[in-house]
Amino acid sequence: MQMIQTILAFVFALGSLIIFHELGHFLVARWCGVRVLRFSIGMGKPIFTKKFSNSPTEWTISAIPLGGYVKMLDSREVPKSEMTEDDLREDFSGKSVWQRIAIVAAGPITNFLLAIVLFSALFMVGIADPIAKLRIASQSSIAYQSGLRHGDHILSVDGEAVQSWSDLRWKLMQKGLNQQDAVLAFERPNRDRTTSMDHLEIKLPTSQLSASDLEADFLSKMGIGLYRGAASILEVTPNGPAAKAGLQAGDQILEIDDHKILDGLELVEIISASPGKTLTMLVSGPKQNYEEFEVQITPESKQENGKTVGRIQVRPANDVQMTTVSYGGLEAIAKGASKTWQTSVLTLKMIGNMLLGDVSWKNITGPLTIADYAGQTARIGLISYISFIALISISLGVMNLLPIPVLDGGHLLYYSLEVLTGRPIPDKYAEMAQRGGLAVLLCLMVVAFFNDIVRLMS
Repeated sequence: MQMIQTILAFVFALGSLIIFHELGHFLVARWCGVRVLRFSIGMGKPIFTKKFSNSPTEWTISAIPLGGYVKMLDSREVPKSEMTEDDLREDFSGKSVWQRIAIVAAGPITNFLLAIVLFSALFMVGIADPIAKLRIASQSSIAYQSGLRHGDHILSVDGEAVQSWSDLRWKLMQKGLNQQDAVLAFERPNRDRTTSMDHLEIKLPTSQLSASDLEADFLSKMGIGLYRGAASILEVTPNGPAAKAGLQAGDQILEIDDHKILDGLELVEIISASPGKTLTMLVSGPKQNYEEFEVQITPESKQENGKTVGRIQVRPANDVQMTTVSYGGLEAIAKGASKTWQTSVLTLKMIGNMLLGDVSWKNITGPLTIADYAGQTARIGLISYISFIALISISLGVMNLLPIPVLDGGHLLYYSLEVLTGRPIPDKYAEMAQRGGLAVLLCLMVVAFFNDIVRLMS
C-alpha cells in the first residue's frame, strides 16, 4: 500500500509540474501566433492521442513519463517551399527573436509562478512548525562557545525576525553560503527573576561553514538542535525495569549518575548506551509530591539493527513547542515570492559549488529519490506535500534555465547571441551544440540514477 501511495504521489507531482511547464510554452506560443502541432506529457512513443476538430494540436500522453514537450510548426524542419502562406504566418522560426525568447522562457517562468502561488497559499492557510528554541548539549560546541545556551529562543537574525525553526535554519544556511557571520538576537530566562526574560545578542560564526558542511546537517555541526521538553515519563510498561524500580507515568528524570538530563532525547541516548549497566536516577514525581528521590535501574540488553542497546520499557515525552506561521493576502504573496526567489538563488549557488568541487556530486538526485520524497511528504500531510511540489517546481524552473543546449536555457542562449550579433547561429553549430548538450544531459541522468540507487540501498 505504501508503494502504491508513493507511485501515485510521484506521478501527480511530476505530472502536474510538467503540464504547467509545457502549458506555459503552449499559451505564449499561441499568443504569439505560432501553430502548436503537439502537446505531449511524457517522452517517446505516444500511447494516447486526442485531436479536436477546431484545433491543429494533438494532445498526447507518451510512453516515458519523465518530461514532456510542445512541438511547434518550424520551417527548419519543413521546407519553406512546401509551406502555405498560413503556415509561414504561424511558423516559430519566422517570429521575432523576442517572441521566440518569450515562448521558450514561458515554461520555466510558469514553474516559478506556480511555486509562488503554492507558497502564498500555504502562508495564507498557516504552516505549523517548531519554534526557534535551541537545544545546546555540548559545552565544546561552536554554538556554546559563541554564547548560546540550552533553551535560548531566537528572535531575529541580522535584524530580520525569525518566525520558526525552519525560518532560522534557512537564514543561517544563507549566511553560511554567503560566508557571513550571523548576528542572533534571542531571549533567555532571567536568573535573578527581576524580569521574566533577558534579551541578548551574539555573533554566530556561520562564515566558518564550508559548502560541504551546508549540504549536510550543518546545525548539528555547530552544536544546535531542536529544543524539547523535560525528560518526563508518559507511560511505563508493567514488569519492565522501570516499573520494577518504582517509576510511574508523570515522573521526571532530573539526573543520571549526577549528570543533568536536558530532555527526553538525552534520556533515550544515555539508556540506549548503557545495556546491563546500573544507572542511578534522580527523579521528581507526583508519588513523592514532586520531592526529589533516587532510583537505581539496570537497562535490559536488546538487539536492534545489529547493535546491543539498553531499554527500560518506558515511553518518554519528546515534546516540541510548535507555532503557526501565517500572513494576510498581500503579505503572503510577497512571502511566497521571496521564498521562491531565495530558493532559486540557493539552488544556483549549490550548483555553482558543485561545479567548483566544493559540494559532492552525490547531491544530484533523480526520479527515484524524488518519488521517495513525494511518498514521504504525502504521508506526513497535505501541507508538506504541497511544499514539496513547490520546491520541485522551483528546481525544474532553475534546471531548465541552465545554458545547456537541449534545455530551454540553451535555446535562450542562442537567441541572446542572436540579439547581440543581429543574426541567428548557423544551423551546423546549433546542431553540434545540441549533440553536446544531449551528451551532458545523459551523463547527468546516469549520475542521478546511480546516486538514487546508492541512496536507496544504503
